[in-house]
Amino acid sequence: MKDNTQSESNTDNIISKQSAGGSYKSADGPPKKEARRTFLKSSVGVSTLLATGASLTAASGLHAQGLTPLQPTGGIDNDYRALQAANLKLTMAEDHFGETILLQDQESNEDEGRYEDDRFYASYSKSLPCNQYGEVQPSAFRKLRRALRRGREEDFNNIVLHALDSRPLVSPQASFKFETCGLDSHGTRMAPSHTFRSAEIAAETAEVYWQAITRDVPYLDFQTNSLIGEAVADLNNFSATPGATNFGATDVDLLFRGETPGDLVGPYISQFLLNDVIFGPVEFVQRYQQPTTAQDFMADTANWLNVQRGGTPAEPMTFDPVRRYIYNGRTLGEYVHRDVSFQAYLNACAQLLALGNDAVDQGNPYINQTTTQEGFVTFGAPFAVDLVTRVANLAFTGAWFQKWRVHRFLRPEAYAGRVHFNLTGSRNYELHGDILNSNAVQKVFSQNGTYLLPQGFSEGSPTHPSYPAGHACVAGACVTALKAYFNEDYVLSDTVQADAEGLSLIPYNGQALTVGGELNKLANNIALGRDAAGVHYRQDGIQGLQAGEQQAIAYIKDQSRTLKEANNDGFYLTKFDGTRINIKNGVVSNV
Repeated sequence: MKDNTQSESNTDNIISKQSAGGSYKSADGPPKKEARRTFLKSSVGVSTLLATGASLTAASGLHAQGLTPLQPTGGIDNDYRALQAANLKLTMAEDHFGETILLQDQESNEDEGRYEDDRFYASYSKSLPCNQYGEVQPSAFRKLRRALRRGREEDFNNIVLHALDSRPLVSPQASFKFETCGLDSHGTRMAPSHTFRSAEIAAETAEVYWQAITRDVPYLDFQTNSLIGEAVADLNNFSATPGATNFGATDVDLLFRGETPGDLVGPYISQFLLNDVIFGPVEFVQRYQQPTTAQDFMADTANWLNVQRGGTPAEPMTFDPVRRYIYNGRTLGEYVHRDVSFQAYLNACAQLLALGNDAVDQGNPYINQTTTQEGFVTFGAPFAVDLVTRVANLAFTGAWFQKWRVHRFLRPEAYAGRVHFNLTGSRNYELHGDILNSNAVQKVFSQNGTYLLPQGFSEGSPTHPSYPAGHACVAGACVTALKAYFNEDYVLSDTVQADAEGLSLIPYNGQALTVGGELNKLANNIALGRDAAGVHYRQDGIQGLQAGEQQAIAYIKDQSRTLKEANNDGFYLTKFDGTRINIKNGVVSNV
């Protein structure tokens, strides 16, 4: 056992020696400035070698089929195409390397160390062997952690799952994947997740309880529904009120919404999730299948424990035969249950392209600037579609690094199990008093006879850690790409909202809605829609959006170096924190 511990703590010097909980730290080794000099020296050597080889082997004249890879391309520099391409990639790599080694260490909340002697009860452990309280077998958790620290195939093969498991862990080795364009997954930075005992996670868990209780309340009825009023009153009793607040308190207009200005204006659901979508010869209406009302899962201890152990869910889900617009938490939760990663943003892209050039960023060189050309492969529709889809899986790699290698935070269903067994006197956990005294928890108990969080999905959460939300990271990346290509200030016309049954769209005649605001709302609808199903906390969504944004900005930065059009103004966009930036020729600057 001693040898194993030493081997784990010394794996490639990745994990800090002072962090028993497994905080991710920068590698020990030479100072960062020296590391950069070494990298630059080696890359300059590669460039010199490429240049020498090109000058010795370049053919003169044209082949019958066109330029050879080492043929001069003409123009001012008369350089060789293959060398230009290689140097461009080296420049991008040097740039990302230089920025990454200057980053601060990525920290965790240290809960793994704090509760290591208490069966790691604050950490993610779904599908691993556990006792009747859902507490993981410590040796099994340590094997998982060892694999995630060392990254060795034999360690992943030695991970132990529960005997009843039918749902393996989702792609933990993806946390080691490299990226060849844009920001590497390990270059993302996030705040540590809230600690298990914090007032913040207590409040965010209560918010998820209230989202479960109010799943069938139409967004159109929020102003008058009594359950919504109870949710507002209860959350305002917490030490840390979740979400956007007005003088420190939430209200009906802020409840369950995102935290950007666009999220707080107009209907709860973004226009891009409501309006029809046209894909070439295909047009479809955004009415979707939803589960039948008043149908929730894992509210009893037997089904809850089966799912914690990775068992096949025993509770079947039934569906409403009528397809509806997204009009309440249940329909939103089911949309993000079955959506494809970039689906909502590709739909939004198609909707925006249909609006014409006024909806495109006016810095686009083919908007009112030339009569001899038009955008297509660059600065045209295929370019926009490529941006929004390409960054989606890139964002997943950042999410998976943070989920598996750093935070390993437990899901809301597991936190609620801690609440249940604490309140029934079976166990004693370091929970904040706010959640134990919440009206939401008491209301769930009066309905179900347990304090467990009713889930929107029969299987509960996916089998990977909670923080950050993968949906949120993708949302952050894809919406950032859309904001870079389109005109955020464009005012949308004929705006709508779903009626109280989700059967039709009715006019919205309130404050004007802009492309930028509705894109931010779209991102938060998807990110926080997972909360409506009970599988994430608010922190997972809000922080996930920012992690995805980081990777999208780095990708767009790389793409901006590849463009020939000298008269482009670059890409302007507003970040989720309100900062306005421009990305041009590989440089990101504040505006």
